Amino acid sequence: MRIVVVSAGLSVPSSTRLLGDRLASAAVAAVAASGAEPGDVRVVELRDLAVEIAHTFTNGFPGPALSEAFDAVSGADGLIVVTPVFSASYSGLFKSFFDALSSTDPEALTGTPVLVAATGGSARHSLVLDHALRPLFSYLRAVVVPTGVYAASEDWGAEGLDARIGRAARELVAWAAGAGAVPRQAAPAGVPGPRDVPPPLTGA
Repeated sequence: MRIVVVSAGLSVPSSTRLLGDRLASAAVAAVAASGAEPGDVRVVELRDLAVEIAHTFTNGFPGPALSEAFDAVSGADGLIVVTPVFSASYSGLFKSFFDALSSTDPEALTGTPVLVAATGGSARHSLVLDHALRPLFSYLRAVVVPTGVYAASEDWGAEGLDARIGRAARELVAWAAGAGAVPRQAAPAGVPGPRDVPPPLTGA
């Protein structure tokens, strides 16, 4: 099972990357627990692709590193996306990556199970998951798993974060395991939203 993490963290080290790594580790553990083939994890750091992302909007073509990242994301069995919260929403770099991806291949995420996650300095921004991230990936025709993960500064090391990470990862793996039997079909013109509905979750 191919799991791809898209991290929009800017600092080094990054709490956004840390959350992505913990989600990926939990997904690999969920794959192992399900008896499926071991998970193959790839991390796409958007910080390293910022220049090529900008050039895509000016010349219409992704550079080699960005093209490789697009291939990884569009070929994922399960996608984990993590962004810091900027101005009560996802970061501009995060949005630009997915804008460039969808302009290059409008069907790149159709039917792909996506786990949405975000980091921020305050718990007040937790609604970014439902008010920004879910609508974005629904529009891109991905299938957003029920549990999203938001980590505020006070959540690190606190009770509850590990449980949310584990639950979200199990949901992602369950949907990804079922997605292989669901054909990815183009949506009718002018109709946004998920076109593929994987089977119900079991044992999540």
